[in-house]
Amino acid sequence: MKNNFDYKILQKDTKSKARAGEIHTPHGVIETPCFVAVGTQATVKTLSPSDLKTIGVELLFGNTYHLHLRPGEEIVKEFGGLSKFMSWNGPTITDSGGFQVFSLGQKKITLFADDNNTEVDIVSIKDDKVIFRSHLDGSKHEFSPETSIKIQKKLGADIILCFDECAPHPLTHEYTKAAMDRTHSWALRCIEAFKDPTTTYFKQAIYGIIQGGVYKDLRINSAKFITTQNFDGIAIGGVSVGESKKEMRDVLEWVTPFLPDEKPRHLLGIGEVDDILDAVFYGMDTFDCVIPTRFGRYGIVFAYPPVGNVKNRFRYDLTKTINAKDKGPVIDGCKCYTCQNYTKGYLHHLFKANELLAYRLASYHNMHFLVNLTKEIRKSILEDRFEKLRKKWLKT
Repeated sequence: MKNNFDYKILQKDTKSKARAGEIHTPHGVIETPCFVAVGTQATVKTLSPSDLKTIGVELLFGNTYHLHLRPGEEIVKEFGGLSKFMSWNGPTITDSGGFQVFSLGQKKITLFADDNNTEVDIVSIKDDKVIFRSHLDGSKHEFSPETSIKIQKKLGADIILCFDECAPHPLTHEYTKAAMDRTHSWALRCIEAFKDPTTTYFKQAIYGIIQGGVYKDLRINSAKFITTQNFDGIAIGGVSVGESKKEMRDVLEWVTPFLPDEKPRHLLGIGEVDDILDAVFYGMDTFDCVIPTRFGRYGIVFAYPPVGNVKNRFRYDLTKTINAKDKGPVIDGCKCYTCQNYTKGYLHHLFKANELLAYRLASYHNMHFLVNLTKEIRKSILEDRFEKLRKKWLKT
């Protein structure tokens, strides 16, 4: 077991590439497939670590960009690493900061100095590093492969990701190739930085990231390159940055044949019901998304069939007037704390009154829904009936 990190497959589905397994980390075992809760700033919005444990969350995702800007990686390190800092005390993963930095690439920021206001680019991309301005105060920062890895080593997550360029969609083949080449060059530098014993504070594993946009030749090129490097696991990036659902599925179909069985696979940024089912179909082990809490803050909750279906994307809007006098549970058939104790009418009232409890209760339900959907998927793989379950959910 390398750095207290190991992955093993327990069962493969006979009708798809789906697999059930275990990822062993210094902070515990992750049963896969697994939905990963996003705790951007060392917190999953509106939910406590106790809530997450009760729900059954097994892995939390922290954000390197945001945690670097505040409170800073040195503070997190002094608290004993991300897991201890947020009183989660379970497995954690951090991204490289690349997605957040590059998502700012098309924006500008106004710097205020005396009477002279200057509008400047937030991000400047170079082959060796990225220079960017903080969205908080305009201060200048630099991320290089080495910087990203050093920050993540101090944050102390069990799993860390390589610094990559997550090019937004749509982009030309020429630029996407240049971004992929940068990602590959940076991956090699990340591996070297990760091996540096003078900056090792915690036991960690490192994942490489496959890029290449919506171009088949680039995705295959990237898959071949990343999988031949000495990474502990493989992540697939870029599939949620503007691509259509079909393009996302195409990417998975292209790269999966090149992924080694013995390493875990993480799909970045997906959390819709159909996306999860299809990601597992193509052999993904873990996947993260902010959707449960983001939808929860808007009054959108996930619904089981038959209320939830492919046509309405398994969503139900609690803010609609029809819910005002509804004495039934938030979602029929759900066993989460919210649905067992509150009515549609009450949550509708909370949202209309802008009460903070509304966000917590809806987010709790949504997290419970996706975590338990994934656990149901895992059970179906172990019993070799995943395709039957998938068709039941995705029938129109």
